[in-house]
Amino acid sequence: MSELPPLNNETIWAILNEEIDDAAVNRLVWQYLGYGWDAETGLWNSENVAEEWRTEYPQPPDFIDSRPATVKLTRSILPENKQLLKEKLGFQGYKIGEFGPRQTRRATMANWLMGFMQAES
Repeated sequence: MSELPPLNNETIWAILNEEIDDAAVNRLVWQYLGYGWDAETGLWNSENVAEEWRTEYPQPPDFIDSRPATVKLTRSILPENKQLLKEKLGFQGYKIGEFGPRQTRRATMANWLMGFMQAES
């Protein structure tokens, strides 16, 4: 597994601007959800994942390809954190016609990660 970027505002912008590939963005979210890669077994370990995630997703979900997983991620963002991309970064969203489900899901992941950063500060 390649090294992941640090969780900071620059990384969040890189996610929104599609400068980080989908696999790395997924791995960032998985890491902060508690999933860990076990190099010995070649499997993901979910022992540190909250039960509501671990039960439904014993293996980390692909948030880019799975609408249900992204909906669950969206619902797990605290109401006061729903506008963090706008409030903290000034992100105004994507322009009409320039985005699709993939970009929307990346924005959801970026917002969830911003909420995680907010909780940790």
